[in-house]
Amino acid sequence: MTAESNPLLAWGTLPDFDAITADHVGPAMRATLARSEADLAALELSAPDLDARGLVAGIEPIEDRLGWTWTLANHLNSVRTTDALRKAIEDVQGEVVAFQSRLAQSRPLYEALRRVRDAAGFDAEPAAVRRVVILNLRGAEHAGVGLEGAARERFNANQQELARLSLDFGNNVLDATKGWSLELTERAEVAGLPQSLLALTAQGARTAGHADATADGGPWRVTLDYPSFVPFMEYAERRDLRERVYRAYVTRASAPPHDNGPLIERVLALRKEQANALGFATYAELSVDAKMAPSVDAVGALLGDLREVSYGAAEAELTELGAFARERGGPDALAVWDSAYWARRLRQARFDYSDEELRPYFPLPRVLDGLFSLAERLFGVRVTPNPDVRGWHDDVRYFDVADEAGERIAGFYLDPFSRPADKRGGAWMNECVGRSRALGDGVARRPVAYLVCNQSPPVDGKPSLMTFNEVQTLFHEFGHGLQHMLTRVDEGAVAGINGVEWDAVELPSQFMENWLRHRPALQSFARHYESDVALPATLIDRVLASQTFRAGSSFLRQLYFAELDLAIHHRYAPGGDVSLAEIQAEVVRRNTVVPPLPEDRFINSFGHLFAGGYAAGYYSYKWAEVLSADAFSAFEEAGLDDEAAVRRVGRRFRDTVLALGGSEDPMAVFVRFRGRAPDTAALLRHNGLIAA
Repeated sequence: MTAESNPLLAWGTLPDFDAITADHVGPAMRATLARSEADLAALELSAPDLDARGLVAGIEPIEDRLGWTWTLANHLNSVRTTDALRKAIEDVQGEVVAFQSRLAQSRPLYEALRRVRDAAGFDAEPAAVRRVVILNLRGAEHAGVGLEGAARERFNANQQELARLSLDFGNNVLDATKGWSLELTERAEVAGLPQSLLALTAQGARTAGHADATADGGPWRVTLDYPSFVPFMEYAERRDLRERVYRAYVTRASAPPHDNGPLIERVLALRKEQANALGFATYAELSVDAKMAPSVDAVGALLGDLREVSYGAAEAELTELGAFARERGGPDALAVWDSAYWARRLRQARFDYSDEELRPYFPLPRVLDGLFSLAERLFGVRVTPNPDVRGWHDDVRYFDVADEAGERIAGFYLDPFSRPADKRGGAWMNECVGRSRALGDGVARRPVAYLVCNQSPPVDGKPSLMTFNEVQTLFHEFGHGLQHMLTRVDEGAVAGINGVEWDAVELPSQFMENWLRHRPALQSFARHYESDVALPATLIDRVLASQTFRAGSSFLRQLYFAELDLAIHHRYAPGGDVSLAEIQAEVVRRNTVVPPLPEDRFINSFGHLFAGGYAAGYYSYKWAEVLSADAFSAFEEAGLDDEAAVRRVGRRFRDTVLALGGSEDPMAVFVRFRGRAPDTAALLRHNGLIAA
């Protein structure tokens, strides 16, 4: 079998998406696994004679080939899923997990890695090589390399089951989300909805079979997909319909045939068992052992400190919002489905603008121009479209990235729009091709990223007109992409985002969001899609002033998610005396000012924890937000209006945080950029909470 007969075997290249079918998955994965098994067996034989660089060079192609094919198959399952593709992945997943365990648990490799780590000359090896050795040793220990006999068999069986449950969890969320919709036929039912949402929901109705649906005449199909759900909750005047949509959203994947409740209990039980087998008291301790944070207690201390400065602010914001609503004929007490609606109205009253007013000034092509110009200004890279590279959907575009000398150094695919029928929600960046000198025929292989968002699609001949939040999301994912694409590390295992501790990996992404607080950055691209008129200065003033609006509530929401994640992985014992609901209720009391509904099952769709990489690590967003705000403050101290200073600090950020990737400890990388350890002051100041 060759890449010509099976495009999923074209390792390390740009995929031929037009040629890939579900039928390719099984044969390609089995061929890749067979090649990997043979290479691993050969490497194990030679391992006792290899030095650190030889071991790193031997492991890299095994991981790279498997990663390219398996990541590509799962990527397609996320962006254009079909029943056949799901089935193909499910059929081979067990074999993939088995080999991953076999590789991580290889005693010959583990002993060889320990030998070179303990050798007298190890400190003289390049930093990236040392880091690969150290990370591989830690990964092997966390993968159960020290287990024997029945204990290892049980551990590996659990890993198989956890992988299957993760896939099932994500599929259930996708199916439950796309399986619910609300069809509205009367104009009174859509009172308050902006024209953009009317057009989107009418387009959804046409897709569902109402060929004559229009924005003005309906019918309108509201879904639980983000571009539909969020603006409906913010604008719908019908409180009963907001309640109906909200209840559907927070109970997704909580009823047959897509009930994730039993899966969650099983996942938590298995994770605890795995942690115990490795000598950790809880899964949270195991998770944090591989992160930047020194301990679970240190994470709890950070969350507690941030809660102290945000809880009182959130209470005051709720009191203010309730009074505002009552003054305008709202309910005596706000329900959870009222907050978004009245918060939007309060923000509009206070700052005299709405997201809908901003949309025409944020057409996707203009936003991309501004984003790419900012990257050129800060990091000296130029981004240009390459129409010759096809993606997996007509929405997808490919871009080349060149350095200051004009040399092409990287590329990325951008899939910006929501497609609820076959694309999972959220936004993410993933690796298509990683940088590697060993696998690039003596020249460093150019890295390529997948950047995926779920923003409002073009409707009725207009370009995608973005909300400010959608602009932030695009900047965020591009930040992840920059770390992947601008790496200068030659060892693939620690190039770009690879090898970066999970609670540091959000630093570049959240850093990029900070530039949307900077007036010149906004002015560079915010122009009306029809008239080309710039976003008025007075409106920019109001947008910037609103960035700290209800910051306490926003902070507390993220702290609730983070502490709930930590609690269920550190204090909850499946089958014990305290139920998951009781654990959640305890976290709710400390971290919410408007408690969720008793029937709220948002955790059943919390993909970060059960279908992603954030288990016992959701705190990483806040941990890294401290880093990103402090990093941006370096530009503020240098002078945001001093172009030479911005360029100088930007190049230093590129040469440290972006270039070094996972080749050094993340704290050492941060200190190299910032000149000191991180501080929370900038984060609190940026969010208007410093006084508290």
